[in-house]
Amino acid sequence: MNLQSIFQLQEHGTSVRREVLAGLTTFTTMSYIIVVNPAVLKAAGIPAGPSMVATILAAVFGCLLMAFYANRPFAIAPYMGENAFIAFTVCGVLGLRWQTALGAIFIAGVLFVLLTAFRVRSWIVESVPASLRYSFGVGIGLFLTFIGLTETGIVTLGVPGAPVRSGALTSAPVLVAVFGVLLMAVLVIRKVPGALLIGIIVTTLVAYAVHIAQPPRSVVSMPPSIRPLLWQIDLRGTLSAKAFPVVITIFIMAFVDTMGTLIGLSARAGFLDENGNLPHIERPMMVDALATCFSPAIGTSTSGAFIESATGIEAGGRTGLTALVVAICFAASLFFSPFVGAVPAQAYAPALILVGLFMLAPITRIDFDDFTESVPAFAVVTLMCFTYNIAVGMTAGFVLYPLCKLAAGRLREVRPGLWVLTALSLLFFIFYPYT
Repeated sequence: MNLQSIFQLQEHGTSVRREVLAGLTTFTTMSYIIVVNPAVLKAAGIPAGPSMVATILAAVFGCLLMAFYANRPFAIAPYMGENAFIAFTVCGVLGLRWQTALGAIFIAGVLFVLLTAFRVRSWIVESVPASLRYSFGVGIGLFLTFIGLTETGIVTLGVPGAPVRSGALTSAPVLVAVFGVLLMAVLVIRKVPGALLIGIIVTTLVAYAVHIAQPPRSVVSMPPSIRPLLWQIDLRGTLSAKAFPVVITIFIMAFVDTMGTLIGLSARAGFLDENGNLPHIERPMMVDALATCFSPAIGTSTSGAFIESATGIEAGGRTGLTALVVAICFAASLFFSPFVGAVPAQAYAPALILVGLFMLAPITRIDFDDFTESVPAFAVVTLMCFTYNIAVGMTAGFVLYPLCKLAAGRLREVRPGLWVLTALSLLFFIFYPYT
């Protein structure tokens, strides 16, 4: 059997070349996680060297499963957001040990596996109304754009009353980033294959040339040992009363993040059927669940479908071959981490900005004349972006939707599974540590 038949490329209207380009694009835009995740988790006391290896292995494991079991172009890696929650809130503010935090993630993963195996998760997801499904993709797109704008310095922190403002737009780093955005836009307009990847590479070289980023001093290095992190889970501590809110919060954050990401990416890729459902959604969900179990077992935070997979989808990725290429790239980065870490934000963040534009398209499918549909969708989109938290936006939508239907006397339109999400969302807002 060849790659064409394994990944059913012809059925999805794609090719090996397109899928490889898509995988390279996805990896390039999300490769920052190799450096950033260990840096964040270091604040929790997790050693950076082994943490980098754990981050890479978690991505390889998840992407391989996604490739061969789910056959979807979604890349798996440790989430941003959840890692900061573990490092700064769970360990920093609440004072729990990182081993206990990993135990909470592991318990959430086991629950995900059980719920997915018994098709409870797919039943719940299918109850989400179409307006919310499409709002997930739009919200994630604007969230990515906001990340890209802040990473490049085009937007920066402001002052009370004006929380954000324009950055130093005439500074060299920002000018290089603007060049990257314009270059990628031109390449997209000209329909150049691999436009985002080409833009990232060229912008990286420009950043080196004007000395706002340093090329890697070495290309190859041996990875540190992961032994200090293997199975360091503290299940006894996780079952304590103090850790209960942490388990609940991690479970709900991972549950809604994965659901929103899968539906949002699928909407952009054209995977949703006429009812707005993702066929065989239990497969990518099972991959996510198993990745969430695997990650804490090797010493890192919650893993799941990465929103940067949108860049590969825009590059034409439609099958698991895209995820396989991402897995291979992550595996190679075990030995080429200095090179991967040398791609500056000014090079990869412009791709995130443009992906936000690409993901706006589903907004036209939301019925803005029906305020019982548009108000919850609007809350999802705005709160995802302005709270810098996908889970907050999604849970707000789940709470508002039945309330809006109740106000309109149309409560019968709320499916039973959505009430489960509403209850989980209320628990999220009650137990979420706002410190």
